[in-house]
Amino acid sequence: MRRTPEEVPGVQLFTAECFRDERGFLVEAWVRSKLRARGIEGEFRQAVQTVSRRGVARGLHFQWAPPVAKLVRCAQGAVLDVIVDVRIGSPTLGDHVAVELSGENHRLLWVPNGFAHGFMALEDQSMMFYQFTAEWSPAGEGAIRWNDEALGVSWPDIPPIVSERDQRAPTLEEWLRDPRSQNFRYGQDESRQART
Repeated sequence: MRRTPEEVPGVQLFTAECFRDERGFLVEAWVRSKLRARGIEGEFRQAVQTVSRRGVARGLHFQWAPPVAKLVRCAQGAVLDVIVDVRIGSPTLGDHVAVELSGENHRLLWVPNGFAHGFMALEDQSMMFYQFTAEWSPAGEGAIRWNDEALGVSWPDIPPIVSERDQRAPTLEEWLRDPRSQNFRYGQDESRQART
């Protein structure tokens, strides 16, 4: 089921301040005090940038060891950004939030621990920036299939370009049968997701 960001506790969608003049513009991507005022207490440990062609679908990825939350934004181009609740026992388990992030709208999405994240590029040269609260750990990461029909995501009608790894990812139902899925439990010390 599709949800709005406001319907899923912990998920936040907000707009960065943009200052324009005759030279161009400056975007205040994030300010620690403003994030803290929103209840986002994380210390960022890693930053990643991706550039994708139109139709590239990445995800839906997550990490449990160490737990990671992320702040994502699109600095150039546009993407349909999607997150899926994978927390066992959550009232929104399997539900998703889908929002357009672009270099024009300056939106940022806060993705708490316990959510799978991915996107599809709507334009060529779509540039995404991620700020992570923990470093990437291949031993503690996983994914669910980006186009799992049970998720009900309305992906754009664009021929997808997907990595072999993401094509082989399990469905949500298959993932929930995996013992590692127990690492994401609704209500477990969720404060650690932002303070790691």
